[in-house]
Amino acid sequence: MVKKIILDSSFILSAVREKIDIFEEIPFMGFVIVIPEEVISEIEGVKNSKQKFKERENAQLALKILESNKFESVKLEKSYVDNGLREFCKIHTSYIVATLDRALKKDIPNYIMVIRGRRKLEVL
Repeated sequence: MVKKIILDSSFILSAVREKIDIFEEIPFMGFVIVIPEEVISEIEGVKNSKQKFKERENAQLALKILESNKFESVKLEKSYVDNGLREFCKIHTSYIVATLDRALKKDIPNYIMVIRGRRKLEVL
């Protein structure tokens, strides 16, 4: 059975900021990438926000990277992404969650993927 990993916006944006090619690294580790539609919308919101220019630029680059790579898409059915991920993980316990959100990491019983030392992906 192929292991699936669901990505949060914090993880995607941090990977872009740290220049980590998640679409090369994660499949190399043997995982299939799953990205919720709501996460993509959240990144689009950052791109169109009044945050620092660098954050908006990173969000724009993240969206370009997502457009040019293959991944599975799911709908979380919640307006708030973190609550949607919590609910999704209760049902899909085999999924690994890639996030840097502390509260989310505490609330989810699934394995978690994080970025260590600004370069290394690690499953906890």
